Amino acid sequence: MTSTAKSSRSSTRHPGAAAVALAAAAALLAGCSSSSDNKSDDPLSEGKADGSTVVVGSNNFAESILIADIYGEALKAKGIKVTYKPNIGSRETTYGLIKNGSITVLPEYNGALLAYLDPKATPKTVAATTDAVDAKLDPKLTLLEPSTAQDKDSVTVNAETAKKYNLTEKSSIGDLKDIAKDLILGAGPEFQTRHQGVLGLKSVYGLEFKSFKALDAGGPLTQAALKKNTVQAADIFTTDPTITKEKFVVLQDPKNLFGFQNVQPLVYKSGLSKEGVDALNAVSAKLDTEALLDLDAQVQLEKKDPLEVAKAWLKSAGLD
Repeated sequence: MTSTAKSSRSSTRHPGAAAVALAAAAALLAGCSSSSDNKSDDPLSEGKADGSTVVVGSNNFAESILIADIYGEALKAKGIKVTYKPNIGSRETTYGLIKNGSITVLPEYNGALLAYLDPKATPKTVAATTDAVDAKLDPKLTLLEPSTAQDKDSVTVNAETAKKYNLTEKSSIGDLKDIAKDLILGAGPEFQTRHQGVLGLKSVYGLEFKSFKALDAGGPLTQAALKKNTVQAADIFTTDPTITKEKFVVLQDPKNLFGFQNVQPLVYKSGLSKEGVDALNAVSAKLDTEALLDLDAQVQLEKKDPLEVAKAWLKSAGLD
């Protein structure tokens, strides 16, 4: 989930949150963009597709940008005209843009989207998660087929903290209950007000951290803070290759706070043809967690261009 997440991911918001997310996105956009071609200089511009152009957007973390490139290039392979609005911001911003038609296609994570739309929902299967999302979605929107690829938010501790408190990959989030008061938690700003975040960590696991440090959605700021021990625990997406590289420890989530998180296209119905729907469903049929982890490593560790990584994967999957 990312570095993204995935981050960028769930629950209801207070009235001013969208403005905060918008401001944060604008700050990020000043120095960040994907290298994909035909991409808008202003991802937050309100220009809509002209009816023949599909606008593919992404949230403000590396994995979302990568998956958006995969979706966009898969559509281009079918002769569909595509433009990109990359790195927009968190769900609190992007959901509004796809609802009003400024975006046609957006990579989503079914459980996180459900938590945003209905934080009390607790589906037990992937299919039930999708059905629950569809029941709450704006009628102009729909989810296409889910992939088996999952990327979840997590509570992850650094090697120093794991050693100090004897935490391993078999330890659970609940094991932090007595020590959370001594730990600083780092994540994207939206994590502080989400059920799949600070609110749920308190209500589901009884955790109250020493403090919260607003960073980015599982991205380089959060990774660096965890590595330097500026924060001792953080929301790191489970397909993030830095987990292995830095010997971070991802804690188990036995109460399923972070739910199912299958990668799934969210679509503005009237903006995508049947051919486009089929192209994106074909991507979902091929994309699994192992492939996603490998693609993330290429972009985040090897510093490859996400567009080129996307094109190479589509070719290897027979979807170019």
